[in-house]
Amino acid sequence: MKSLEFVELDLLRKYDRPGPRYTSYPPAPVFTPEFGPEDFQAAILENNAARPRADLSLYVHIPFCDTLCYFCGCTMLVTHRPETIRRYLDHVEREIALVRTWIAPERKVTQLHWGGGTPSYLRPEEIRELAGFIAERFPFGEDPEVGVEIDPRGLTLEHMRAFRESGFNRVSLGVQDFDPVVQQAVNRLQPEEITRRAIEWARELGFRSINVDLIYGLPFQTLDSFARTLEKVIALDPDRIAVFNFAYVPWLKPHQRLIRQEDLPTPEVKLRLLKLTIETLSQAGYIYIGMDHFAKPEDELARAQREKTLYRNFQGYSTRAGADLYAFGMSAISQFDRIYAQNYKELKSYYARIAADRPATALGYRLTDDDVVRRHVIMRLMCDMELTKADVEGQFGLRFDEYFAEALAKLEEFVADGLLRITEEKLIVTDLGRLVIRNIAMCFDAHLERMMRERPIFSRTV
Repeated sequence: MKSLEFVELDLLRKYDRPGPRYTSYPPAPVFTPEFGPEDFQAAILENNAARPRADLSLYVHIPFCDTLCYFCGCTMLVTHRPETIRRYLDHVEREIALVRTWIAPERKVTQLHWGGGTPSYLRPEEIRELAGFIAERFPFGEDPEVGVEIDPRGLTLEHMRAFRESGFNRVSLGVQDFDPVVQQAVNRLQPEEITRRAIEWARELGFRSINVDLIYGLPFQTLDSFARTLEKVIALDPDRIAVFNFAYVPWLKPHQRLIRQEDLPTPEVKLRLLKLTIETLSQAGYIYIGMDHFAKPEDELARAQREKTLYRNFQGYSTRAGADLYAFGMSAISQFDRIYAQNYKELKSYYARIAADRPATALGYRLTDDDVVRRHVIMRLMCDMELTKADVEGQFGLRFDEYFAEALAKLEEFVADGLLRITEEKLIVTDLGRLVIRNIAMCFDAHLERMMRERPIFSRTV
């Protein structure tokens, strides 16, 4: 990625605009309440009749946290009441048991992920109980990827043992920034030592992959302070590093108003933070996967990108393509075949559905033929950073240049700016173009204009 050492900040500024992250296509704002619980149940039965032995990917949402991080964009709840967590786990287990009755018994789990919130906020015995509940009901495939998001604050060795002995082999640690001034501003005080200790525990217990999450664009971040954070993270030697662009969306997340806009880095500084991140991590030997992910060359994520088997879902980049995603808990989104189905984001509504032994589906979407084609194109561009026209033509029976004439016209600007190369056979994203891959994908989005017209819903792309 040597060419990125001289990133043209003016060029990045030109493309810095609101846009989807494309963890799904169409993006979640397209989901509709017209797709309800009965539609979801019917889709599950149809999926399992058609794919009775296909791999499964399971996601469990644990929304609870000890404190509110002001930057948070997740569906989360602050609680210090054990009975609140107990009630939630009872409903999640009931939901899992319900949906399990509609899933073909031979299907094996190749991927399991717990997100939040803070899954490590559960007590060790609760971790073992929920993991055991899942393991009793689903057979697991050989060498599954079993990951969990962890907050080092409040973490004990017993928590880590509970995860490891329950089959977890990957951990993702939230750090965001090591600078104490930044931590104070976002209400997340996290001394370096507890992060270092969590990573040491993970290594001692045999977790095979360690990821660290950072965020750039937080209040009071400077080039010097974030450079120090990056060097400290590199010294911890994680297998993967995710560096997310802070999505400042107080109109969607009212608690973000606790962050004063005047304390945020200027757009100019934010672009320089991105440039600094890519240069520093690339020089340290990490491969820039795309979007906000970096991985060591031998990591499974980097290998999957080289082999063009990388995949993208609601957890970000994934190596387990082809698995159908079934998600449990409030706000969780399932994805398989041509459907997306999202559970209620409100605890009361979620509980009411599960108590009635019905799916907790609040919103969903069934993809059209056109959606399926565009989803494939956007997926391959974001994962492979290139696209072979003949592959799309062969898979979907269309003439690429004719079908995507409008998108190709929009892409000419990217070609002129050195962000993309278009040949007779391929679309090839340049090194610099990787930084605006969301913008490139937006050219293929048939829903974008309507979504952007309705209300501001997306973070900025750079």
